[in-house]
Amino acid sequence: MNRDWRNGSVELVDGYTITDGEGRAVGAAQGVRFAIEGGFVNIEVPGVAEVQVVSAPAVRRIVCHR
Repeated sequence: MNRDWRNGSVELVDGYTITDGEGRAVGAAQGVRFAIEGGFVNIEVPGVAEVQVVSAPAVRRIVCHR
């Protein structure tokens, strides 16, 4: 599967978190790569080995940086 990765930042709705590069649970992250597939957002955070996946309703805002 080829994902359409983009660079940007992701902000989640209150109560939802992803892991940052220091291992902390955070509600927003900048300097990430993300790909939208169906009702999910795949997020690559620098310093985190795994791609993190959140459902679309957990996302407050996505900003694409060109």
